[in-house]
This record gives sequence, structure tokens and C-alpha cells, in this order.
Amino acid sequence: MQKHVTFNNRKAQTLAGVLHQPRSGRAHACAIFAHCFTCTKNIRAAVRISEALAAEGITVLRFDFTGLGQSEGEFSDTHFSSNVDDLVDAASFMAGRGEPPSLLIGHSLGGTAVLAAAHEIESAVAIATIGSPASAEHVLHLIDDDIEEIESSGQATVNLSGRPFDIKSEFVKDVRTQSVCQNLQKLRKALLVMHSPVDEVVSIDQAALIYTHAKHPKSFVSLDNADHLLNRDKDSRYAARVLATWASRYLEHDQPQPEKARHIPGAAVVHGEINDGFLVSVNADGHVFLADEPPQMGGTNQGPTPYDLLAASLSACTTMTLNFFARRENLPLEAVEVSVRHDRIHASDCETCSRQDGKIDRFQRDISLKGDLDTEQRQLLLKIADRCPVHKTLENEIVIASQLVNT
Repeated sequence: MQKHVTFNNRKAQTLAGVLHQPRSGRAHACAIFAHCFTCTKNIRAAVRISEALAAEGITVLRFDFTGLGQSEGEFSDTHFSSNVDDLVDAASFMAGRGEPPSLLIGHSLGGTAVLAAAHEIESAVAIATIGSPASAEHVLHLIDDDIEEIESSGQATVNLSGRPFDIKSEFVKDVRTQSVCQNLQKLRKALLVMHSPVDEVVSIDQAALIYTHAKHPKSFVSLDNADHLLNRDKDSRYAARVLATWASRYLEHDQPQPEKARHIPGAAVVHGEINDGFLVSVNADGHVFLADEPPQMGGTNQGPTPYDLLAASLSACTTMTLNFFARRENLPLEAVEVSVRHDRIHASDCETCSRQDGKIDRFQRDISLKGDLDTEQRQLLLKIADRCPVHKTLENEIVIASQLVNT
């Protein structure tokens, strides 16, 4: 779920952002993503990582720094310090919404800015950098050929990634005065450093400097074979998964829980509220658990899906039936394992089905028998599996009678 938002920085300029919110409507944490130098909030890595964190129940704000993308202001009037100010203002905006950021993420120079801003954002407990330099001054290598003109004339138009940008001498002076690494020892926040060993824009030596200067808890993850911008989907998605997993250790929270379903003897009761998304509470005759859908379907993956439960019902019934039969017949069966998968296939692909049009439900049941059983006994047990009551129910004509009741 994405929502376009705007907020004002301390200079009363309007900055544009996108909020990624969990589909369940309930977030247990908030994060801010800072994009790379001269990039925008829509760079692929920012979008992919924001999507992945939202799927884990974390609200993410990615926004355009002043003078970039859809944000107001002139890029030529900005510098590293103004980016840091924008981050602090973004954190204030989220805090005003009742969602103070506990996680800060920065890509390239955005990561360096996050390290600088983290000292001013008290709510942040975890910081992650991706392909980031250890000092803001490192960015000057991108404009080496233009620095002399910038300093002598006060401003010059430079070409960065095929686009012209006006850079003033104030920008050069500002990045030369930053001491991000020296302040890392005072960070007192969990740190994740992610970097590609083949990054041609920011050397991995910069990641080593960040990691060396920081205090524990700190972690390093190598983004093998990835380019600086994580242009390949598999690289940005990998970074997103790692980040989401790492962050969960430091963002102390409980996943949003639905109200428990009530107990009705002899019935399976499921309770779910509209703001819980797909997450529901199940009370199966006194046995309480959760059911959900995976993140790719818009859920939070806190429980089995309805079809998982249906497959589990057939598996459990088959296992119980085989063990009961073996005990009664004194067969040398020691244990049973049943695996069931559900899918839908074209009826024309089913050789034993009477229907030949449309699609049908198919359960693939794999049965593993442990014990000193001969071939005849194994084949007998395979036939007995079809006598499982749930198996018979699924094959019989089924009537579902529904009615509204007052609770």
C-alpha cells in the first residue's frame, strides 16, 4: 500500500515522499529511506527495500531531498548538511503522525547522511547503509574535473550520470567539513553495513572504514556481484530481505495480533477484523492459533493459509488412519509422514476425471512409511489411506449451509 505525502522542511520548502504501509493497516515500526546523491525516491533499490519492509509490518517513508524529484527548492542551493536537515525534518514529520522512525536506511551518500542525522533522531535505534562512503567528501571524486572551476567561479554545471547539475562552492566546502566517521563511536545504535565488493563508484574500503569506526552492535553483509545502484532486481530484493531480517532483531515489537476467536464446543470459530488484513484467530474447539496469507498475497505470514489448513487436515487424517489400522492389524509400522500439496489444474490434464472443461482442485499426497513392511503391506496401507474420513469428505458431494446469526 503506497500513499503520496508532502511535508515542509525547516526552510518551509515542500518535500515530496511516498509512504509504504503494511497491507494489514497496522505497523509495528517506522523507517526512513534516504536516496543516493542526485537520485530520487523512485530509484529501484529504494522502492524494492521499502516494499519488503512494508511486507514485514514496517511503515517506510522514502522522499526526495530538496531540489530533487518532486521536492521544492534548487539543487544548487543544497549541500550535505541540508540533506541531513531534510532527514531530521522527515523524522519530525513522521513523529507528528505518531510514527517516530526507529530505523534509518541510506543508499550511497544517503547512507552517509543517515549516519550524520542519526545523532539528532532519538527515536532511531537501528541504522543501515548501502554502498555508502565513510565521509561526505568522498563524493567529490565524481566532480574532480570541475572542482577548480567551481571554486574559482563559485559555481559550475557538472554532468552526473548523463544529467546536468549546478554545484556551488558552498557544497564543496560543506562536504570537506564533515566528520561522520569520527562521530560513529558515539552512535550508540545498531548498525548494518551492506556493500558490494565490486562497487566501482564507492569502494568497499569505505565500508571497512565505517565498520571499523563503529561500536557494536554492528554487522556487515557483502552484496556479491551487485552494482552500486543495485540495478538488478535480484540484488535489491536480496538487500531488502537481509535488511528486514536484521532489523527485526533491534525493532523490539510484537506482531499485530487479532482478537482471539471465542470457543464454541464442537465448532471451528474464526475471528478477523477489517484492519487486521488477512490475519485471523482460529479457535478449533478450544485449540487457538492464527491463520494468514504470505506477504506476496498481502498478508503478514503469521499463520498457515486456508489451503494450508485444508491440506494439513487431509495429512493429519491420513496419518491417524494409517497408524490406527496398523495398530489394529499388528503391522510392523513405526511412523507415518504425509505431505499434501494443493493446486488447481486443467480438467483436461486429469486422466481419471469425468469433467474435461475448466479447472479442478488437485491434492498431491505423498506418504512415507517407516517400518519393516513388505511390499504387500505397503500397498495395503496405500489403499487404506483412501479410507481416511477427510479424504472421503473431499470426494463426496458437499453441502455448505450458511446463515447470519447474532453474536
